[in-house]
Amino acid sequence: EYTVSEISHAVKRTLEGTFDRVRVRGEVGRPNYHSSGHLYLTLKDADAAMDGVAWRGTVNKFKLRVVEGMEIIATGRISSYPKSSRYQIIIETVELAGEGALLKLFEKRREKLLGEGLFDAEKKIRIPYLPSTIGVVTSPTGAVIRDILQRLDDRFPREVLLWPVPVQGNSAAEKIADAIKGFNALPKDGKIKKPAVLIIARGGGSIEDLWQFNEEVVVRAVAESEIPVISAIGHETDTTLIDFAADLRA
Repeated sequence: EYTVSEISHAVKRTLEGTFDRVRVRGEVGRPNYHSSGHLYLTLKDADAAMDGVAWRGTVNKFKLRVVEGMEIIATGRISSYPKSSRYQIIIETVELAGEGALLKLFEKRREKLLGEGLFDAEKKIRIPYLPSTIGVVTSPTGAVIRDILQRLDDRFPREVLLWPVPVQGNSAAEKIADAIKGFNALPKDGKIKKPAVLIIARGGGSIEDLWQFNEEVVVRAVAESEIPVISAIGHETDTTLIDFAADLRA
């Protein structure tokens, strides 16, 4: 005769002893970035599903933001939660399950936003000639801001307002979107001049490095901006979703 607790803890010990460290590939379902900072999700394939959790300290170290439908490889250990008799993977790291998975998600999201009219040509705003003030959303420490300032100084010096943001990492998308909204919220006759044009910029990188500029929160902020937006992301061969939503791609 066993108590429920004895069985539950025996199962927990067995799981943790057998699957000390594993790599699990699956599609993300129902990702929940909790107010506590923890991330809860489901990993699934065609025949099964399992719960997953990443604690706050781990989530902050992720290089990408996990979203619905993304195919990932999660590394961690299998454990169980005795109070509900459910097993889960406690995630330590996540990585994309190949570039093809991201390209599939990219196209699916592009079609969705296109259908909503976010990329319509008639919504584009003309970029002002020789704008008096230029707002730039980018990293304050990268080469990009130095390049922009140097080109402006060479061609037509203008007042530049920099809104510093991270251009990579788990929380970058929200901060980029907040910067775009923040510039738009400036009063026209306020102490800080409201820019006549915005430049959203970062240097080149892999599709994973540039993924923050494919997040819906950023694309929607660009599409809704009352200030005309220039998308200057990556190299000429790189394409991000804000390129379609912006008023001009450079």
